[in-house]
Amino acid sequence: MDLTTVDGLPLHPLIVHAVVILLPLAALCALLIAIRPAWRRRFGWPVLALTVAGVVAVPVAQVSGEQLQAALGVANPLIQRHADLGTQLLPYALAFGVLMIAFLVVGRLADRESEAGTAPATWRRVAVAAAVLLAAAGVASTVQVVRIGHSGATAVWNGVGTGR
Repeated sequence: MDLTTVDGLPLHPLIVHAVVILLPLAALCALLIAIRPAWRRRFGWPVLALTVAGVVAVPVAQVSGEQLQAALGVANPLIQRHADLGTQLLPYALAFGVLMIAFLVVGRLADRESEAGTAPATWRRVAVAAAVLLAAAGVASTVQVVRIGHSGATAVWNGVGTGR
């Protein structure tokens, strides 16, 4: 599938905005539902949908970026740095997505445990650990998105086609 242009415009910058918006927004929402169990119960599924959309956008952005880089045909170290950073995002995004699913499942088990009033509170402890891991994965994904975006903006503003 050719993801290079739409109506003559490079598609990569457009697709990248999905990643730049969806993953950090999902991370912020994940942090909020991790803090308040009532919000997790109410907004867990929409936040999961947001997370999945962000994760799915990552490989699409990577493919369109590789195609744009090939179409430019310019050996630019700034573009290469951006491409190298871009290939590192998918594992972070996937970990964030998997932890979101785990957090929702564990949170539901913790809710059942609370409703039953069982003494050990094992799932509630696991839910707290899952919330911490989810928050860390969200922050890590967001940091990677910022690093990649900054390197891409630097490449563009320093003249993509100049070979600098």
